[in-house]
Amino acid sequence: MLSTEDLALLEAIRETGSLSRAVAHLGKAPSTVSYAARQLEERFDALLFDRRRYRLQLTPAGELLVNEAARLMQDVARLTQRVRQVANGWESRLWIVTDELLEFETLIPVIDEFDALQSGVPLRITQEVLIGVWEALREGRADLVIGATNEPPAIANLRWMQLGEMQWVFAVSPRHPLAKAKGPITRAMVAQHRAIVVADSSRVTEGSTYGVAGGQTVLAVPSMRAKILAQCNALGVGWLPRHRVGLATRLVEGTDRFI
Repeated sequence: MLSTEDLALLEAIRETGSLSRAVAHLGKAPSTVSYAARQLEERFDALLFDRRRYRLQLTPAGELLVNEAARLMQDVARLTQRVRQVANGWESRLWIVTDELLEFETLIPVIDEFDALQSGVPLRITQEVLIGVWEALREGRADLVIGATNEPPAIANLRWMQLGEMQWVFAVSPRHPLAKAKGPITRAMVAQHRAIVVADSSRVTEGSTYGVAGGQTVLAVPSMRAKILAQCNALGVGWLPRHRVGLATRLVEGTDRFI
């Protein structure tokens, strides 16, 4: 094991390239630093320092140890920071679950602001759908959820706020039979055609489905992107977020790539 003093010595030697300058950098007596260097060689049973020249040279084994020691110093610094943060109420890591409906692009400015805090807290962001979002929070698979739909179920110590509302529109492909219907489209007409929905990711319940008429056949897909692709290819009909209908239209027309 390397002590913090050993790591500091190796880092000083790496930065200065000289035992004498390392002594000045550390503010210790030359005999103390020389003794520590010999102790390291004895501990590893390897020649770490080439003392045949005026300027201290590291052997290949010494280069390896110094480089690894620099990495360890960074790890120790990060660990020290995180321990202090956790002791002061910070999370050791932050696991965020978003509804699949929420595009990742909307999170990028928030992540940038979080990074500016230089907290060192690692982030993990995953996605669920509908009830699966609340389920992740209740089961401890999330510290924070963003974009969950509807009011939350009973969860102890839960605090929540409404972020906004999303407008939905009923959409069909120009190639779908409903696009050729004359006059207003009724619920009965919609029920005759397959609905495309994003599958609820709940692991405990059957989940929920929105915008489906009674008796209507359903194709459940894994994501909103898959739902848009399915509807653009006339595999079914359904409701889409208004702000994404333009992307879907361009995809149908072949004038843009949907990502």
